[in-house]
Amino acid sequence: MLLVVDLLGTFIFAVEGATAGIEANLDLLGLMVVAFATALGGGIIRDVLIGAVPPNCIRDWRYPAAAFLGGAVVFCFYQFVSQVSPWVIIIFDAAGLALFAVAGAAKALDFGIHPFIAVLMGGVTGVGGGTIRDILLARIPTVLRADVYATAALAGAAVLVIGIRLKANPRLMTILGAVVCFTLRVVSVWRHWNLPRLLVH
Repeated sequence: MLLVVDLLGTFIFAVEGATAGIEANLDLLGLMVVAFATALGGGIIRDVLIGAVPPNCIRDWRYPAAAFLGGAVVFCFYQFVSQVSPWVIIIFDAAGLALFAVAGAAKALDFGIHPFIAVLMGGVTGVGGGTIRDILLARIPTVLRADVYATAALAGAAVLVIGIRLKANPRLMTILGAVVCFTLRVVSVWRHWNLPRLLVH
């Protein structure tokens, strides 16, 4: 189940990264690079930090294949993709974030990482690729400016980790963690929720 969740999140984030690449007027190679970085950057950071080396995207061809497939779909069908409602993009982004957050936390637990750090690894997996994408495109990373983005990833990862520590069914907790992350992200955009900010005059 972890593999399926990971690959689905990889494809979704690759589509988002490739879309951003087209909007930045990149050529096919640049688009594929951004799609790959968006889809797999967070997972690479996580794997290196927890000692799962070489990272999955190097050991398992299915990860880069899913990333490049997402990029190719956007490149070939961009006229259709560009007409999709912004809310559809938000929903897909929230889905990718949720899938990566729970997959990242679950993998960290599998490698014997402390539960608190496993939650952080879930957050890193969820937002790492998007951060790399934004840096490549010379933008302020979404994680630093979006309404409740990294917080949603951490919340979903925390639900998974706490549930597993309490001996709950891992599959059930994976689904519940993903639902919590997804719901929090979508509702925060809809309701314009923000974390507290320090106002400096």
